[in-house]
Amino acid sequence: MLEAVVNSVSSAVHTRDRPGAPTTCRALKQNSPAGDKGKGEDLKERILITGGAGFIGSHLADELLVRGYKIRVLDNLCEQVHGPDAVRPSYLNEDIELMIGDVRDREAVTSALKGVDAVFHFAAMVGVGQSMYEIGKYTGVNNMGTATLLECLVENPVQKLIVASSMSLYGEGLYKAPDGNLAEGVDRSLERLREGDWEVYDDQGQVLEPVPTPETKKPSLASVYALSKYDQERMSLMIGRAYNIPTVAMRFFNVFGTRQALSNPYTGVLAIFASRLSNGNRPLIFEDGNQRRDFVSVYDVAEACALALECEQANGEVFNIGSGNAYTVRELAERFSKVLGKEVEPDITKQYRVGDIRHCFADIAKAQTVLGYKPEVSIEEGMAELAEWLKGETAEDRVATMQSELVARGLAV
Repeated sequence: MLEAVVNSVSSAVHTRDRPGAPTTCRALKQNSPAGDKGKGEDLKERILITGGAGFIGSHLADELLVRGYKIRVLDNLCEQVHGPDAVRPSYLNEDIELMIGDVRDREAVTSALKGVDAVFHFAAMVGVGQSMYEIGKYTGVNNMGTATLLECLVENPVQKLIVASSMSLYGEGLYKAPDGNLAEGVDRSLERLREGDWEVYDDQGQVLEPVPTPETKKPSLASVYALSKYDQERMSLMIGRAYNIPTVAMRFFNVFGTRQALSNPYTGVLAIFASRLSNGNRPLIFEDGNQRRDFVSVYDVAEACALALECEQANGEVFNIGSGNAYTVRELAERFSKVLGKEVEPDITKQYRVGDIRHCFADIAKAQTVLGYKPEVSIEEGMAELAEWLKGETAEDRVATMQSELVARGLAV
């Protein structure tokens, strides 16, 4: 049964069509000014993915290969994600050209841009908690790396730039007050959090109800990571507009799936749960576990990115990319434990991690209307495939070390 589910998911990824997609969604022009192709070479576009050897980037590369694109990846194979050996990941399709280099290295970026028609900028340090003490590393890779890429793009323009942004820039999601009015820009007081009161209140002391968050909500940056992702997004759109490079920002929500770095305690929550459970430990959850998030399959994210590449209406826009569903973190841990056959209670820390927010889940109406985006992989299918993939993987559980680091620095209270 599990094999059937996994196969159906894989099949769906590669056979989905979009009959309802807008007619303005189309492939890039074949007469690319950025290309230096020989006369006898196929004119199909070459796409560069920075950070493309990682989790989301490698799945996007697979999606684009199926669509007939040529793929080049620039990735530094950092140890926290790829381990100490820095070798080409076994899951990276052999048809992908891998260039090992750092996005902060101008020479490496210039070389990677040669003959490229469009760029997906995914290279970034990821993790809210870690960003609050490795400030230089996060701003160096995320902010300065993006600046370096953009300077190179000014000199080597492409037909399109798509940047990976993040739901983290919203801070708290959108809320509704008891009187029905919407509330944004709300925050939680440290005094309430120290007392174990996790909810979000308005100025009158009334608990606010979370509702789907649209792209129009104003950013509220609660971590260095969120600030850096907002910087990546805004710089890319700004320079794209100034130099006539069509640019799109994709605000990813909580992406899950195969190929996440299981030994990285700052990666996606399902991968962290997988690491804990694989090592016989209980999933670790901050606060009370009732915080709500939008979990979206990496396959749906890859599909959304491909649609953005091929959609002229997307130019200059930002899009939420989620599932449109909300789950509590505790519910997710319990359901995934059952899928793995390890029905254990999660370890609820009753601690607040500085930079975390209470509720945020996506309003995906804009992506549905403009891109023809339609999430197709359910949380059940995604967890089943992830469980199957885990059978062949080894995970080092570093979550306790992460928690101790945060507590020692006063970042978990």
